[in-house]
Amino acid sequence: MERREGRIGGQLAERMGIEFLKLSAEHSIARMPADGNLQPVGYVHGGAYCVIAETLGSVSANIHAGEGRYAVGTDINATHTRSIQSGWVTAECKAVHLGRSMTVHEIVCTDDEGRRASTLRITNFIKSR
Repeated sequence: MERREGRIGGQLAERMGIEFLKLSAEHSIARMPADGNLQPVGYVHGGAYCVIAETLGSVSANIHAGEGRYAVGTDINATHTRSIQSGWVTAECKAVHLGRSMTVHEIVCTDDEGRRASTLRITNFIKSR
């Protein structure tokens, strides 16, 4: 996968402190610190879950796309079920569909105890360069 400025997930992922632990089209894992990604009330911002999920799902889709092609996000859906206030948000991304022109990934975000905080789904469209 082609990287801009050597950043796997781009500038926003870097700014949010996202660390990539495992990357493949089928199964990827990343984590992000809660600190620095909190809303004013003290919980991880819902948009932060969307950022880590879209980043991880898009990287996975781009790995699947292969040489001379790239993936762009077309839809993201999020359901937040628990609040995280500290520690790390771990995002685990699994492929639901890996097609010729479209991918769908489900991303589950958990807290340090493995409790689900957010469930997200991203659809990417694969284009040729």
